[in-house]
Amino acid sequence: MRKPRDFDTELKVLADKAKALKERRVRQLGELVAATGADALDADLLAGALLDAVAMKDAAAKEGWRKAGAAFFCGKQRKPASRSERQPEGALPLQGGTASR
Repeated sequence: MRKPRDFDTELKVLADKAKALKERRVRQLGELVAATGADALDADLLAGALLDAVAMKDAAAKEGWRKAGAAFFCGKQRKPASRSERQPEGALPLQGGTASR
């Protein structure tokens, strides 16, 4: 006779995998922000720029951004902010959208 499946355990494993994938994505997005030097921007400014990019309907502008992003990842235009302009390693994100420097 076949052993019955433990659906609760299988669901828990799937939920754990989904959580790990989400955490990995958030970490990678944070690394991307730091690598581009965008972590030197005020949190409100960065959020506004991202919202504007999401709402953008101009396909030509989006294509230009895509090309610039591809060049960044290929190392052709890698110009991140200098270390002094970025937050110290391990620093917490800005709270309230203002820098305390």
